[in-house]
Amino acid sequence: MSSSPRDHDIVVFGVTGFVGALVAEHLAEHAPEGTRIALAGRSRKKVELARDGLPSRAHSWPVLVADSTDPDSLAAMAGSTCVVVTTVGPYLRHGLPVVEACARAGTHYADLTGETPFIRQAIDRYGDAAQASGARIVHGCGYDSIPSDLGMLTLHRQVQGDDAGTLSHVLAVARARGGVSGGTIESMRGIVELAASDPSARRLLGDPYSLSPDREAESTTPQPSDSPAPTRLSDGRWIAPFPMASVNSRIVRRSNALQGWAYGHDLRYGEAMGVGRGARGAMQAVGLTAGLGLGAAAFMLPPTRALLARVLPAPGTGPDEDTRRHGWFRTDLRAITTTGQQYLAVAAGRGDPGYAATAVMLGQSALALAHDGDALPDRAGSLTPAAGIGDALIDRLRAAGHTYGAAPR
Repeated sequence: MSSSPRDHDIVVFGVTGFVGALVAEHLAEHAPEGTRIALAGRSRKKVELARDGLPSRAHSWPVLVADSTDPDSLAAMAGSTCVVVTTVGPYLRHGLPVVEACARAGTHYADLTGETPFIRQAIDRYGDAAQASGARIVHGCGYDSIPSDLGMLTLHRQVQGDDAGTLSHVLAVARARGGVSGGTIESMRGIVELAASDPSARRLLGDPYSLSPDREAESTTPQPSDSPAPTRLSDGRWIAPFPMASVNSRIVRRSNALQGWAYGHDLRYGEAMGVGRGARGAMQAVGLTAGLGLGAAAFMLPPTRALLARVLPAPGTGPDEDTRRHGWFRTDLRAITTTGQQYLAVAAGRGDPGYAATAVMLGQSALALAHDGDALPDRAGSLTPAAGIGDALIDRLRAAGHTYGAAPR
């Protein structure tokens, strides 16, 4: 399958974790024959045990020992493969050394981070090195932020093909059913604690263009709030704040800028969570808005933070198989173009969005980086799914059963 002189096409780093095992399982079931895959983690014994729990095809995969605190082990891992796919988080704590190793080795990289400060640090520290080496460092290759990012690329392609101008305003309304893992909670807690203690982090998190490659060149057009008030849409559905809007919207704006503001330089892009209709929907929207505010406040205060640590899922745990199988996600991107035409794009799929569906998204991202070559955008450096993998990933996800489509409305 590969003519690369490196030993492996893909290394899954973090296979002993909850999501890492799901990604490895997806690759074992769906990677093309001949794909050379290895598994990596801090403990050889634990990685071997994780491998034993995977489909039989994976039982012959090599095991590598790599530790985010050991630069030599990371350099050896990155140098042995074409792609590193990492689920080792929280990324603010463990991610930067992996990015550095891949950037310097010219090794493509994919993660599922939703941590804006981590992405900004990775851009600033290692983006130039990655560009020089030809590495694609692609952040946000899970439910954060592929539906938003590839949904926008799908929408842009349709508007462009219809010669309908560029995008003026987009509201992405996310709906989903699934569970929560301890790793996600740990990442969210880290972000809240950082914001509470570091004024510069608060400014970064509050800047709608915090991931821009050229902040001074961005539009002065005001952007929608990441925490919209409960609002009733024209179709009767109510919306509330979407917890991942603050990272997804920055990823989308970075994708736009990396592509020369192809979506529209003055694009206004916002996200919200869709709930029910009527009086019940109004109550859900108000309740969710209040609950998210209280949850963030609880993470900021040491006494309540300690209490939450005892009652919320611990790192390394996640939703059970039944929850993962019966989950789903759908993001509707409602758009108005500069010519006044209205469009609707849909990004949707089956499976718990943060785990079953994310394993598909991250696994297919790794396969695209490893195998799709000339079909990928001609870019290197610190990238996004849309700007770094683009239409090749949309095609792969459609083939895997996900929906990406757009049409006038």
